[in-house]
Amino acid sequence: MTELATTGTPAAPVRRPSASRGLVRTVLLLHRPALCAGAGLFAVLTVLLLWLHGPAMDAAATAWRQYDHCRESACTYDQDALLTYKSFSQYATIAVTLVPFLVAAWAGASLFGREMETGTARLSWTQSVSPARWLTVKLALPAALVTAGTSVLVLLHQRTWRRSQSRIDTAKGWADPLVFHANGPTTVAIALFGLAAGALAGLALRRSLGALVVSLMLTAGVRGAVALALPHLWSPVRTVTSLHHNGPRSLGLTVDEGLLTSDGGRLADPYCGSDLSTRCRELYAKLHATGFYSDSHPYSHYWPLQWVATGIVLALTALAVLTAFRLLARQVGAAPKGSRR
Repeated sequence: MTELATTGTPAAPVRRPSASRGLVRTVLLLHRPALCAGAGLFAVLTVLLLWLHGPAMDAAATAWRQYDHCRESACTYDQDALLTYKSFSQYATIAVTLVPFLVAAWAGASLFGREMETGTARLSWTQSVSPARWLTVKLALPAALVTAGTSVLVLLHQRTWRRSQSRIDTAKGWADPLVFHANGPTTVAIALFGLAAGALAGLALRRSLGALVVSLMLTAGVRGAVALALPHLWSPVRTVTSLHHNGPRSLGLTVDEGLLTSDGGRLADPYCGSDLSTRCRELYAKLHATGFYSDSHPYSHYWPLQWVATGIVLALTALAVLTAFRLLARQVGAAPKGSRR
């Protein structure tokens, strides 16, 4: 018999399916209802913002022109168009700013809390996926979806708001607390923090309900802290006006305001009004007031304030992610050698 020489022929490499790709598919399948709900919400908000940017705003702007040109008490204008635009623009702004809280609730209750509670996470760790890789994929995939979806909503809202400023008399200004965040990257950053907070709460508590509550509380805490710190994240501009005015004149986002005295001191605004009133003139004389001052931010400070606040929130997000990885390492210890691919 003739022997076949096989010693010099290399064996064909065996391709094994990527554990990370399998985990991605598992995450998409396991959380398909939530992803479908999120996609539906995204679609509804997108259609609403496009409608507000187009037909709804055009109708409201036409109604405002009719109202502004009214010279008779009996003139007519489309009041329904004004009220419709006002109501739905408020709904859209509120909805965009609530996105981070929806992300936090989903991440805490379902993405991490429920999987830790039911043991689904530990089952994944036995399927050639290390705990660290599991957490990486569970954070990276939703983070990409959240960043993309929230960014689109923010850009659409900002575009709609910009167009309304010269056309709708009652449109909210840039310094409105909800409009400020709905127009900028702070909403995206807070949504990512909500995801990280959900991961941290889910790993720490291992209960879906408890993780939901804690992740929402953490996200609300960061959102509130940003609101309090925001006016102080950039140097304000001081505006000084005479006592003939009815009060301080703010340029947009107010940091501090009141009265200036003859010795250079500052006093709280007594809200009396102009010194053309005898009562106010006597009050200001007793206080030795020389004028009103207002430390505030003009619209030119909008983007510096946005980027500084966004950077702070992203730093907190990174800290939460790092804490989640360290917590996971303490909980599971070193992964088995055979599970590291």
